[in-house]
Formats: sequence, C-alpha cells, structure tokens
Amino acid sequence: MTLRLATLADLDAVMALERRNFPTDAWSEQTMGTEIASAHNHYLVDEQGGGIVGYGGLRALPGGTDADIQTIALDAEVRGQGRGRMLLRALLDEAVVRGAKEVFLEVRADNPVAMGLYLSEGFAELGRRPRYYQPDDVDAVVMRLDLRRWASTDGAVQGEASSESTGAAQTGASDAGQEATA
Repeated sequence: MTLRLATLADLDAVMALERRNFPTDAWSEQTMGTEIASAHNHYLVDEQGGGIVGYGGLRALPGGTDADIQTIALDAEVRGQGRGRMLLRALLDEAVVRGAKEVFLEVRADNPVAMGLYLSEGFAELGRRPRYYQPDDVDAVVMRLDLRRWASTDGAVQGEASSESTGAAQTGASDAGQEATA
C-alpha cells in the first residue's frame, strides 16, 4: 500500500477507476484533470503492484479555514483493507497542514459503509440534499468534521489501517450530481 501525489500522468488510470466506481455519474476526464492539476487541490493515488488501485482528493484554498473531501474511490478488489481510511486520513492530514479548521463532504445516503467510515473518524451529519445524486435520485448526506478536534486525537498523522470495508466515496463538491459510494 503506497500513497503518493497524483499527477496528470495518472489520469487514464484514475478515470478507469472513476468509471468503474461511478458508472451513472462519473466525472469527465476534463473535470478530473482540472481537479488533479489545481494548486488548490491535493490528490493522492494508492498504488499496488505497479498499478493504481485507489485515489482521493481534497480541496483547501489558501488562507481558508475549511476544506472539502472531493472524492475517494478504490478498486473493489482492494476494499476492506483499510485503504479508504488511509486515504481519508492522509487527506485530512493535508487539510491540517493547509490550515483548515473544518472539513466538509457529501456522501450518498444509500452508502452506509462510507457513512460509517466518516462517522468513525468524527464527521457529523449536518443535513441532507434531497435527490442530489442524479440520475439515481439519491439524497446527499452533508457531513462536517471539526479538524482541530480530530487532529488532537489519534486520527491525525497516524494513518492506522482499519479492517473496515471502504470503497468509493465521491462528493459533489466540484461537479454536481457526483456519486458517493463506498
């Protein structure tokens, strides 16, 4: 399990995962490329055996006090190994480094695995956006994490793997209608 910074050279592999994980509402290649290339974002890939088996992204603007988890996705074959938690924690660590005090995300209401991961890391539900994920008519659960509190616990900079089954959790922060599945 190796996490590294994503580059545009990873775009084809990331898009292959994107399309497998989010078949009804995958981001476009242009959107994903813009996300990876943006200085405001921090995208990581998870490598195994020379291939990319996962990715995740964070948006945290300079001088801002909040950040957004944009997406987390894993190949089905590597779920349940703590990789989703590892990606999430690495993104949260970067949010701390960038000075964020809170982190937001949206997750599909029909994705209890992802919601369980986020709740276990300290996220709390703020509300719901009815029928947010299209074309599936699934509600988005809006969640928030107090990053200062998280950073003062064992969550920050630990990267401890969990046996929880985490898969893909894509938020709608940068492309309305994105799916969040884990």
